[in-house]
Amino acid sequence: MSVNSANRITLRRPDDWHLHLRDGDMLKGVIGETSEHFARAIIMPNLVPPVVTTADAIAYRDRITAAIPTGHDFTPLMTLYLTEGSNPDDVEEGYKNGVITALKLYPAGATTNSDSGVRNFDKAMPVLERMASLGIPLCVHGEVTDPDIDIFDREAVFIDRVLDPLRKRLPELRVIMEHITTEDGVEYVKANDKNLGATITTHHLIINRNAILVGGIHPHFYCLPVAKREKHRLALRKAATSGDVRFFLGTDSAPHTDDRKESACGCAGIFTANNTVQLLAHVFEQEGALDKLEGFASVNGPQFYGLPLNGDKITLEKRTEPASFAAKIETGDGPVTVFNPEFPIYWHYAD
Repeated sequence: MSVNSANRITLRRPDDWHLHLRDGDMLKGVIGETSEHFARAIIMPNLVPPVVTTADAIAYRDRITAAIPTGHDFTPLMTLYLTEGSNPDDVEEGYKNGVITALKLYPAGATTNSDSGVRNFDKAMPVLERMASLGIPLCVHGEVTDPDIDIFDREAVFIDRVLDPLRKRLPELRVIMEHITTEDGVEYVKANDKNLGATITTHHLIINRNAILVGGIHPHFYCLPVAKREKHRLALRKAATSGDVRFFLGTDSAPHTDDRKESACGCAGIFTANNTVQLLAHVFEQEGALDKLEGFASVNGPQFYGLPLNGDKITLEKRTEPASFAAKIETGDGPVTVFNPEFPIYWHYAD
């Protein structure tokens, strides 16, 4: 990476290590917003029905690649949805043939379309043991779903009750704590030097729980894991901008149509695919860490996954006029509201 001046930076083309594309008309409507800015992305498998076999992943990958706009250079990295019935032989075949990059653990009921997730880890151990032996990464949605646990405490409790015991049982299992939202998550990663990384979203670097609730309920700031107290947001910022190679970008960009977001459900998910890179430049500049942006967005992720770094470069420049972002993305399913940080962003892609 080169910081050419206080107002201009050049970095390797970023990747997104946690992305939701959905399917059908929604996929067709949003894929270009990612493929324009990112070279690769880990694709989440929580469709209905979920992507649970290698054959499912091949079919979904084909639908994604067919929808990528002409001229965009983008590679979807496929994952399988871990279930209690996942077949270790199928997982091994998919990994060795280059179809899948990782598996995703959803505790049942933790987030959108997660009802098929794991309830009894003993039933999932055969595939987890095979993954550990082959070095296949496990992406983890780190929240318990017990109704007696406060929603703001579910990540910390998951670490104590589920994740740490699992990693002690299978110390060679390579784990990515997805979209961490707490100081607890940051400290757990920092305390473990081997086989553990974490993604951090753009929006969790910018909003805390006040954004959802102060002055009324703001559904377009609602996501899972839910944004936490300010002290947790600051801990995430410190981790992301620290240069620690265990932390890397996963946007968790998750499109829902406005009619689903602005409803009694509120539907968890924030769409940041098309403005993340510029938002990150703003955040890293605020933290005096522009020189650490490339590591977080373009280097740490592929190194954890054992993949080559992107050769292409992008250049951002800071201008006096704010950048303009579309308020909504129109899809065949309906409009999707783009994350609005509610402050001006002066970083632009260089012409």
